[in-house]
Amino acid sequence: MPGSSSNLSVIKPLRLLFMSLSLLQPAASAWAAPRLQTSAEGISEYRLTNGLQVLLAPDDSKPSTHVNMTYRVGAKHESYGEAGLAHLLEHMIFKGTPRHPSPWADFSRLGINANASTGHDRSNYFASFAADEAKLRWLLAWQADAMRNSLIRQSDLDAEMSVVRSEMDISDGDLDFNLESHALAAMYQWHSYKRPVIGTRSDVENIKASQLRQFYRRYYQPSNATLIISGSFEPIKALAWVQQSFGALPAGPSTGESAAAPRHTLEAAQDGERSVVIRRSGGVAALRAAYHATAAAHPDYAAIELLQNILSAAPGGRLAQRLVSERKLASRISASNELRAEPGVMMLTAELAAGADPAEMQREMLQVLEEELSTRPITATELQRAKTRWLNQWEQQFADAESLSLALSNAVGQGDWRLYFLLRDRVKALSLAELQRVARERLLPANRTLVLYLPTEQPQRAPKPSFVDAGHALRDFKPGPGPAAVPAFDTRPAKIERLTQRSQLPGGMRLALLPKPTRGGMLESTLVLRMGDANNLRGQAAVAELLAGLLGKGTQSLDAQALSDRMDALKMNLQISAEADRLTLNWRSQRQHAAAAVQLVAEVLRQPLWQQTLLDEVRAQLLGNLQTQRNDPELLAANALAQTLSPWPRGDVRHARSFDDMAADLQAVSLDQLRDFHQRFYGSTHAQFAAVGDFDPAELSAALQQALGDWQAPAAYAALPRPLADAKVEAGAPQALQQLLLADKRNAALLARLDLAVNDEHADHAALLVANLILGGSSDSRLWKRIREREGLSYNVWSYWRWGGPDLNSVWHLGALFAPQQRAQLEQALREEVRQLSQQGASAAELRSAQQALLGERRLARMQDAHLAASLASGLYRGHSLLRAQALDEAIQALTLTQLNAALQRHLRVDALRLAYAGEIN
Repeated sequence: MPGSSSNLSVIKPLRLLFMSLSLLQPAASAWAAPRLQTSAEGISEYRLTNGLQVLLAPDDSKPSTHVNMTYRVGAKHESYGEAGLAHLLEHMIFKGTPRHPSPWADFSRLGINANASTGHDRSNYFASFAADEAKLRWLLAWQADAMRNSLIRQSDLDAEMSVVRSEMDISDGDLDFNLESHALAAMYQWHSYKRPVIGTRSDVENIKASQLRQFYRRYYQPSNATLIISGSFEPIKALAWVQQSFGALPAGPSTGESAAAPRHTLEAAQDGERSVVIRRSGGVAALRAAYHATAAAHPDYAAIELLQNILSAAPGGRLAQRLVSERKLASRISASNELRAEPGVMMLTAELAAGADPAEMQREMLQVLEEELSTRPITATELQRAKTRWLNQWEQQFADAESLSLALSNAVGQGDWRLYFLLRDRVKALSLAELQRVARERLLPANRTLVLYLPTEQPQRAPKPSFVDAGHALRDFKPGPGPAAVPAFDTRPAKIERLTQRSQLPGGMRLALLPKPTRGGMLESTLVLRMGDANNLRGQAAVAELLAGLLGKGTQSLDAQALSDRMDALKMNLQISAEADRLTLNWRSQRQHAAAAVQLVAEVLRQPLWQQTLLDEVRAQLLGNLQTQRNDPELLAANALAQTLSPWPRGDVRHARSFDDMAADLQAVSLDQLRDFHQRFYGSTHAQFAAVGDFDPAELSAALQQALGDWQAPAAYAALPRPLADAKVEAGAPQALQQLLLADKRNAALLARLDLAVNDEHADHAALLVANLILGGSSDSRLWKRIREREGLSYNVWSYWRWGGPDLNSVWHLGALFAPQQRAQLEQALREEVRQLSQQGASAAELRSAQQALLGERRLARMQDAHLAASLASGLYRGHSLLRAQALDEAIQALTLTQLNAALQRHLRVDALRLAYAGEIN
């Protein structure tokens, strides 16, 4: 029905009370008369100087008068922990003022039928009485007094709480309330429409009178209110009495906080079906299909109104006809919605017929709603029937002064009282094509939330949630002894190098052991197995990846669970990663388990569990990861750039494969290939091991020799050369931007890379490290300060180096994540900052700041035992000691501005940047 609202608007039982009348005459007001603002179809809008909006709708056809005070505040304005506050305040308004201490007794004495309701968008207080000027004057005076002087005492709130609890209990047992509250909670993630107007018991029972008074003072003000008078009255007199009662009230809160602050929370379009099942004792099974819709002021809302009618109204409504008349699956069909100021919902409900199957009813219901409206479009006859029915109801409502008053109140909550007439006109003008379009756009599975109510004789419940007093829980707590003090660790590279013990096992494995005290006796270990050469590894990339994944699934003597239990017993965790030519294992353990941890790692490496089911499991996980990567803008752009610059042919393990190629390779690998790869390439001959932490070096070395020292790999080994690709770059001409479409993504990525013939042994190494921090490698960098801070184009922007070694082939990476519509502006900013740094160089202040930051980062890294172990293992492979790190620190410290800017001019060329964008393309 036009202007109807859902049962989540809370309305109190009417009090039909009639008694004698005795009133005092208010003094005449000296304030300016209300000003006429506009009028429409017999309704006139006036405005007082304090902002109070007054609507007069005179109708002498019945000798009754109706007064409605509507405040543009409802449940959506409540803060966290205040669910139900707006409705609770509605109760408290009737607890009186100093002048009117007993409103309900006054209503009874005067013969006034009073009521109130709270919705999500508005609260209203309305009354009806036999036309009588004295009663009207009294009621206006009470409304003004209640707006300004309501007592809202804690004692009254305490006394009222049992009434509110009873009201909540009634709602809790109502089928429609349960269906609607669960639907809204599932549909809205952020918007406060998700909370029922009546609130949650835990919030309501803990709201204080002081919170209610604060809410009242902010929102119950003339500038946030609309007074509606309808029925039999003299408009000129009524305006004068309104001025007398309300004219002297201040417009808004004295705090200066605006009650009409703009709201901005909007839900994103729902991105998939949602469903909720309610199991409670009693009642009838029911299914509600709810779809996100529009705000009441939206042009499409008229179609929503008629669409619900076409689907639900008996006898010819499509759901009623299919589920009730034809299939006998439902006993009743209903539709409900609340006209909302912000995007709302449309809901259709079917109550299960006795003996019917809920699953079958759901299938039939969704077929009608989401399939047949496309294959069997709405007809002109259906549209005209719905229009006729809707407009008849509207005319009946408009002809009744009391109903009109309530409908105008709802329209005020939606944004403007004239929406009541605009909606009628839109219904009249609605075309069949527009109606069908709205049905296609809204009745989608991705926009749907299903709520199924299933009566259950003895529903099972988890324990009731409760708060815990942490202080009470700790009353008997007795702490254990604290950990032993650990001396500070000197992170100077030369000092670390003197403590590091380097050796080589007879089989070839090289060791770097750094024993030092740690908290809890912890140690970090890194083992790198290097294998193969460019020829014998051809076509083996996917095999190496799958084999690495299989290693964590068990051994010949330990299945996956037993392996996990054994690691728990040794207080260790193990991480395994692989590239085609090397396998890296990192683990943490404790001093007392150091040797046993090495033995377990050796068992994992040397005795994998060869089972087809495990291979299939690993393969499925890696394919799932690939699918995720395909939809990640940053990874998609990075893959595209890598492919563009890859000089090696398909099959070479250095070749940059597409996601499709990776998937195809994974699908083609067999268990026999894994066994063959393991037998040919795994071994410790060309391995490096490093440990940092609390351990006995001799014991650990002996454990490594016993577990891995004799493990030889038959395949030839030679480090894979990775020279710089011969990419031709035309000087002065910027490289074209690669664009990759990624639909349905709210974020995008722009990546850039600069491939240079340098490495970490190059003379400009220190200068380029410092340059990176200045360009984009820190939150004090140029890219960050411009793109992130000044222009706000990106949540994150960065730059970093991937250093080649020993090959002269390193990559300077730059990138940003941002909204797709910012692409052109962000690309321009990135290119400009690179060009400016290259051509004009850095400042002395930037150099000093970057030197200090970089040296601090390097010191911090050496404090992390896992990082230090990985660095030591890498140094074993490269033949570097930590004295080289000392030399690099000194080079960074000694770097001059002339050296820095000369390196920038030599290497940083904006026309050599390769860029790729991944995201939506407008």
